[in-house]
Amino acid sequence: MRSSAREFGPLLAHLAGERTPWLAGYRVTMIDGNCLASTEHRLKVLRGVAAGAFPGKSLVVYAPALGLVPDVFPCEDGPAQERSLCGDVLKTVEAGDLWIEDRHFCTREFLCQIDSRAAFFVTREHQGLPFEILSPLQAWGRTPTGEVAQQRVRVMDAEGNWHAFRRLRIKLKQATRDGAKLLYILTNLPRQVSAKRVAALYRKRWTLETAFQHLEAYFHSDINPLGSPKAALFGFCLSLVAYNVLAVVLAALRGVHGEDIVDQEVSLYYIANEIATTYHGMMIAIPEPEWDLFSAMSLTELAAIFQALAQRVNLRAFRQSPRGPKKPRPERSGTPKSGHVSTAK
Repeated sequence: MRSSAREFGPLLAHLAGERTPWLAGYRVTMIDGNCLASTEHRLKVLRGVAAGAFPGKSLVVYAPALGLVPDVFPCEDGPAQERSLCGDVLKTVEAGDLWIEDRHFCTREFLCQIDSRAAFFVTREHQGLPFEILSPLQAWGRTPTGEVAQQRVRVMDAEGNWHAFRRLRIKLKQATRDGAKLLYILTNLPRQVSAKRVAALYRKRWTLETAFQHLEAYFHSDINPLGSPKAALFGFCLSLVAYNVLAVVLAALRGVHGEDIVDQEVSLYYIANEIATTYHGMMIAIPEPEWDLFSAMSLTELAAIFQALAQRVNLRAFRQSPRGPKKPRPERSGTPKSGHVSTAK
């Protein structure tokens, strides 16, 4: 998976298919945990256990400008805390990186280590993080989701060194899924990056959650019959390779048809379905040795072929199906335990 990202990155640059940077001058990356679904086929030792058997989890790194997954940190212990893998993630942090993550990664060691490496972060505050307030909250305007205020805080690392951060408070117009109306965000980005811009960056975290949904729906990343952790994680990483291959296809389309059209109108489902339904027939019609010539091409030659093919793609055949606004759920009588209802009757 990592090898595919290293090879595809330079190719995307030749295709001129990179998205507009989220924040100029920073390498924006997002990280989140993905827990594989409980397996249907259990190992013999777990067949008498009533609890769900989780074959593994992983931390997935996503580069939104490229649309690639450049790194993954698999763990065979499914119920393991995501924080237990933060040490491996820190080894990959470089100066100039901007990491966007959820509150599970909001630990003193993780934030201070990123700050010490001249990198940056935007993370939701975890209630267990110890910090000292340096200034009162000051209003900083409104965003589409609520009112923003910020203050200065500092956190002491394990060596006794202080790290100064900004703490944002967002009064949400609508509560989150867990019922929170106040959202606190921590960042070490310089003050030139406004509080409203920081809030907008964190709000884009849904991009990675959407990628997970695509992996499960289009690439079958969670293969329930796989009970062995190594097999389940191997299958998940193969789906990440397929996702990176799709990122190259989308980059070629963006380079020819434009970023807005491809990102807003093209359906990943239809593209993935087209690949899945034509692949086996194509491999029968075109013998395997015929594909060897592509491996000998330079990036410039390969990009030129991809662009020529992208110009011939009829995007209307892969357009997303529009849907109307969601309607409020009507009130229902009875209780879920009152029995089933026959749809036919």
